[in-house]
Amino acid sequence: MLKVGITGGIGCGKSTVAQVFASYGIPCFICDSVAAAYYSDAAFCQQMVSLLGGSVVKSDGTISKRAVADIIFADEDKMKAVNELIHPKVMRDFERWCQQWVQSPYVLFESAILYEYGLDSQMDAVVAVHAGIGERVERLRLRDKATVAQIEAIINAQMASEEKMQRADYVILNYEGNPRERQVEHVHHLLLHRATGLTP
Repeated sequence: MLKVGITGGIGCGKSTVAQVFASYGIPCFICDSVAAAYYSDAAFCQQMVSLLGGSVVKSDGTISKRAVADIIFADEDKMKAVNELIHPKVMRDFERWCQQWVQSPYVLFESAILYEYGLDSQMDAVVAVHAGIGERVERLRLRDKATVAQIEAIINAQMASEEKMQRADYVILNYEGNPRERQVEHVHHLLLHRATGLTP
């Protein structure tokens, strides 16, 4: 079973592309969804408060993810500390998750910061999803109701999309109107060939 990373900057449409792969029966581990579940764990939340301070706690006692984002995307050291807390947990969960998919030719590991934290070293191949900056900002503005300044802070904290494309084994150009499904089908068959040795 191949472990295939799928990455790209925020707003490039990684999740949408992963859904197309899922239509071929390929399991996909979504890092953000897994990490979001950690916020229901009291011990994890206390660690976050210790790292970032009480301002991240909402009136109901839960952690505000928007407050966390505002802090870490403005402070590189705090971002590193939070990621060093989260990433080992994510990778342990990924390895456990993989055990249920051993019959699959490959699985996807979806992470926006795959390269930034060296997680690509634990993958057999990487797919990069790319979209233009203007399109990404507009998608995020509508999806997250975020300001342009908030969006740009996140984008600037991530590796440039062009560098991700250069480093990846496969690239999907996820522009509006571009034949996304056809590109995914092509990459899917290449990965099947890589995993099984059969002719694509």
